[in-house]
Amino acid sequence: MFKRSTSPDPARLLALSQQLISSQGAANAHSMADQWIQWHRALSPEQRLSFYQSLVREWSPDPNRVWAAALRYRDAPNAANAIVLNEVVESPRQELFRRINRAPNGTEALVQLRQGLLKNLREDTELRALDSDLHHLLSSWFNPGFLELHEITWSSPASLLEKLIRYESVHAIDGWDDLRRRLQPDRRCFAFFHPQLPGEPLIFVEVALLPEIPAHMGPLVDKHLPLGEVSKPKAAIFYSISNCQPGLRGVSLGNFLIKRVAERLGRELPSLKTYCTLSPIPGFTRWLDQGAPWPESSKGSPASWRRCLAAKASLRVGDQAWSGRLKSPEALSRLDEATQEALTRLAACYLSVCTHEAAGDPVAKFHLSNGAMLHRINWAADTSAKGLAQSAGLMVNYLYELDEVEARHQAFVNREVVSSRAVSKLL
Repeated sequence: MFKRSTSPDPARLLALSQQLISSQGAANAHSMADQWIQWHRALSPEQRLSFYQSLVREWSPDPNRVWAAALRYRDAPNAANAIVLNEVVESPRQELFRRINRAPNGTEALVQLRQGLLKNLREDTELRALDSDLHHLLSSWFNPGFLELHEITWSSPASLLEKLIRYESVHAIDGWDDLRRRLQPDRRCFAFFHPQLPGEPLIFVEVALLPEIPAHMGPLVDKHLPLGEVSKPKAAIFYSISNCQPGLRGVSLGNFLIKRVAERLGRELPSLKTYCTLSPIPGFTRWLDQGAPWPESSKGSPASWRRCLAAKASLRVGDQAWSGRLKSPEALSRLDEATQEALTRLAACYLSVCTHEAAGDPVAKFHLSNGAMLHRINWAADTSAKGLAQSAGLMVNYLYELDEVEARHQAFVNREVVSSRAVSKLL
């Protein structure tokens, strides 16, 4: 504990940071890094913000040195000048974070630091420079080569099972009975762990082993559902992926997790032929509320645009907030066939045409950039309050054909969404 008279403040922490990156700090990195972590934790939120702002103002690359090194490299683009340029454009903050990472709990402290920093980015956009440094380092330290894939079972430590309940962000786990059902033999749960964060899942995926691709969410999360056939399942359904560490936002983990799990399940269960998701469309009703705008950069055909306009007109999109229009499963069931068709067509347009835009659906971005195909749009697939509010009850199957993943990833990079014939017919 720190006495009131010696309590750390931003100025003292900045001085300690300077010591830490000095030659003295290199020799005493463990003890000084541990002291740095304790002092940082003792700061108030306001003091931390002041400290971060000082790091941006005072610890950024020297523009004169960067300019001089850039000119030398322009005039003589050799290895020596490239090395010097790389050295001067790197901020001293990165070396500070590297040395903090040498402490026994340094990695955890930096992940928590970034979690708090992310909350301040809207208030001060200059802090993005500090966030960029952290993101760069964390992306290196949490690359797939360092991550460990483990299956989580009902026999896993209770502390870990409690974290699954707490971190599940797609389909809430309703207590221990619900969790037990999700860990039965016809289900699987896998998570990535990092050696420096033992017992702390970084991201986990829940999988259902089924005879076919499902069109509805209810049976997958029904805790009273009897155990299914598990001897020779045909389809592995990824129905929930949850990130557990907000401080790792933007660090690619989920794409590697799905591929690793698919490969592992394929070795364990040779009967599996299909790897697919059942996913929400969390941006869909928000797009409808905005008038279902068609992006100018779209590669969609004029015919698709006309059909989209007709669907928008029939649903009076823009006149009424769809996010609050469907308040119950009964309200969804009262929609006539024409309305169902129009909503499904607009969902196909949204996923096919808008995914590359800033306002595109985040789940679609994830799976399609990961090399999946837009396989099927399912009506009334999630009639929970959340599913109705964000997706109008619709859900999507994204199909992972492992030998096509790389080609489909490249297609997405080229602003193309690969869709099945069933989805293409809706456009």
